[in-house]
Amino acid sequence: MNEELETDYLIVGAGAAGMAFADSLLTHSNASVTIVDRRHAPGGHWIDAYPYVRLHQPSSLYGVSSVPLGQNAIDGTGTNAGFYELAGVDEIRAYYSHVMQRHFLPGGRVRYFPNCDYLGDGHFISRLGQKSWTANVRRKVVDTTYTEGAVPGASAPPFEVADGVHCVPAGGIASITDRPERFVIIGAGKTALDACVWLLEQGVSASAIQWIRPRESWWLNRRFHQPNDLLPDFYQGMAVQLEAMAQATSIEDLVSRLEIEKFFLRIDPDIVPTMFRGAVISEAELELLRQIKDVIRLGHVRRIERDQIILEEGSVPTSEGTMHVHCASKGLSRPPLRPIFEPGLVTVQPFLWGFACYQFAMLGVVEATLDSDDKKNRLCPPIAYWDVNTDYLSAFLSGLANEHARAAYPDLAHWAKNTRLNPLCGIKLYRDLPIVADAHERIKRSGMAAVGNLVKLIRTKAA
Repeated sequence: MNEELETDYLIVGAGAAGMAFADSLLTHSNASVTIVDRRHAPGGHWIDAYPYVRLHQPSSLYGVSSVPLGQNAIDGTGTNAGFYELAGVDEIRAYYSHVMQRHFLPGGRVRYFPNCDYLGDGHFISRLGQKSWTANVRRKVVDTTYTEGAVPGASAPPFEVADGVHCVPAGGIASITDRPERFVIIGAGKTALDACVWLLEQGVSASAIQWIRPRESWWLNRRFHQPNDLLPDFYQGMAVQLEAMAQATSIEDLVSRLEIEKFFLRIDPDIVPTMFRGAVISEAELELLRQIKDVIRLGHVRRIERDQIILEEGSVPTSEGTMHVHCASKGLSRPPLRPIFEPGLVTVQPFLWGFACYQFAMLGVVEATLDSDDKKNRLCPPIAYWDVNTDYLSAFLSGLANEHARAAYPDLAHWAKNTRLNPLCGIKLYRDLPIVADAHERIKRSGMAAVGNLVKLIRTKAA
């Protein structure tokens, strides 16, 4: 049975991007919205996440603009002590359910279809029953799946596993019943970091953990990514970045300057990282991770046998009493860039360096308040998700280059200055503090030089 329906916008995906975009449309227009999602509940990849995962940014900077997440509390214990709370997976799932059930649906302008596959041209079908729908979309389809990545908990390991080998995804270690002789963590990204930290926090000895890291990564220091009463440090971090960008003679020199200021962190001080995914950690987490000394750097895993792990550049022994933890996946996708705004279509992609939900929500405000796709695309040119050091420079430059242009549009500028998703929205409350006044002067001195030097460094690297 096929049912036809009318809607202004059809949003494909009820994850962070789709929910933030929908919230902005509802706030800044009178549009009707239909949300289609293949998962059973809103929340996107959080529905598939491992049970001990938390945000790596403060809760107050995540979610949809109109509904706060968390209590704006500062943690007093653990590796996040002294910083604003980080919502866990259960809290985030409950939050998105609350937004949908208590905020979106009661207003009568949103229709929500979980457990459905979108087939294109406004057509989607149920994964559970025999029903299908065809939406007459009056304005645009919003595709939030274009850059969707794979998470280890919901994807098969990218290597072969022989029969009899104990191999689980990251979430599997939270429910094992028989204590392994040791753990082998496979992966170099945020998931692997979380798994290692969680095991150490549970009392597992660092000597019982082997960590296979194909690449080393730079991490962002959480101290410089705090809102509210800790916002002065965030603002100081902006000054640190712009000064380094203005003065650096090479990308390597820039990265070195940021490490000296502890804006960038690395686990092994003897290995220069080549990976940059933008994940945020605390210095307390860093100290925990440095306890793990058994680190394998022989490339990616190709196959796990019962007695050995075969990698790209060699092999290491293993045993039947070892628990292998799959934390390897491609992560965020980097497909070819395309215009975000087109006739009848919005293809959600990143367009500035910064917090994800702030970007997604801003795209919704741009769509609701500006009158032409050409204008929207000039303000929001897409960029690829970051993976290597140069990507950090390109993304940061993109944000600097377009921030002034976006500020010329009153509705957009007013929203950006007031939304809780923008970490700098409250900086005016602290402008009289010496640390903020000092950072402001440093930013003024370095801003223009940073833009010019970033262009030079990126071009030199590409040559």
